[in-house]
Amino acid sequence: MKQLSVFAVLLLTACVTINIYFPAAAAEKAADEIIKDIQGITPPKTEVEPKASLPDWQTAMYRLIDDAISVVVSPAHADEADLTIDSPEIRKLRATMESRFATLRGFYASGAIGIQADGLLTVRDAASVPLKDRNQVSKLVAAENADRQNLYLAIANANGHPDWAGQIKSTFAARWVSNAQPGWWYQSGGSWKQK
Repeated sequence: MKQLSVFAVLLLTACVTINIYFPAAAAEKAADEIIKDIQGITPPKTEVEPKASLPDWQTAMYRLIDDAISVVVSPAHADEADLTIDSPEIRKLRATMESRFATLRGFYASGAIGIQADGLLTVRDAASVPLKDRNQVSKLVAAENADRQNLYLAIANANGHPDWAGQIKSTFAARWVSNAQPGWWYQSGGSWKQK
């Protein structure tokens, strides 16, 4: 009877339902890639440590157990969630944002602009911008914000899920702050902080 109980528990835990939800981890990875590309940051190369291997007898034992369970319960296979970030519209938006970043960089550094909690830019300290340049800064910020909104929608559409645009925006909001360079300003908890 005890063997039957153990078998029933194994069967119950092996029943898996796979639902397709918003791929948050893939969205973070995509956001980091896009943001670093826009900012001209190349990711550092990391060395991969070799994994410690199990003794042959342990590997064989685990494989045998896995095969035995697979006979009774068919394994569920799910592709790693991925997010498409390549379409003509996305490429165009990225190129425009990348070229604009060269001008925005100085305003980030001076503290004139900052990243709001929603990931959009704002003129944070207009007094730090010479009067003759204030209109240009406002136009740059407005253009950047429009492109960011369009980028989120383009990514959602490229993945066949226009309903993901809000989640993509939220993901990017956090990643814009995470990828902000030292000295840049961002909004957190209703107040401004400097990275």
